[in-house]
Amino acid sequence: MLLENTRYGESERRCDSPFAMAAAFFPRDEYFMRLAIREAEAALDHDDVPIGAVVVHEGEVVGAGHNERELRQDPTAHAELIALREASRALGSWRVLDSVLYVTLEPCAMCAGAIVLARVPRVVYGTTDPKAGAAGSVLDVLAQPRLNHRPAVAGGLLAAECAMLLTDFFGSRR
Repeated sequence: MLLENTRYGESERRCDSPFAMAAAFFPRDEYFMRLAIREAEAALDHDDVPIGAVVVHEGEVVGAGHNERELRQDPTAHAELIALREASRALGSWRVLDSVLYVTLEPCAMCAGAIVLARVPRVVYGTTDPKAGAAGSVLDVLAQPRLNHRPAVAGGLLAAECAMLLTDFFGSRR
């Protein structure tokens, strides 16, 4: 069950689900989320929605990306997919095992599906997406028991900073 709100960062997962989101963060999580925020800021250079992602394997960034939908005119050019493609190349495998994906916004259904298919073991996101989030806000692809992989998910890390990037971006266009 979810509490309903319409602004970034305001939906919360209740704890009555067996797949309730873990709120456990580790010491280096904030450092890597700040790298994802830097990636998100790079999207502003080409007028894309400021979402950023990094993939970390054994303490090293092996993939990074930010939204490039406007730049590439490609609906699939989401930060997570760009970071996962880069990580797959760096690791030499489509399986992105023993890694953590940090992303500034809760993944959408497409990105959540890619996370499951890549077998990413852990996802940390900044702010919730009450309109398209697929890690518990609208859907919960990442905890779907019928799928063959379910990563650990921790949401809300630096949520206010991540949400501010988005609200500032969309506020300037209204």
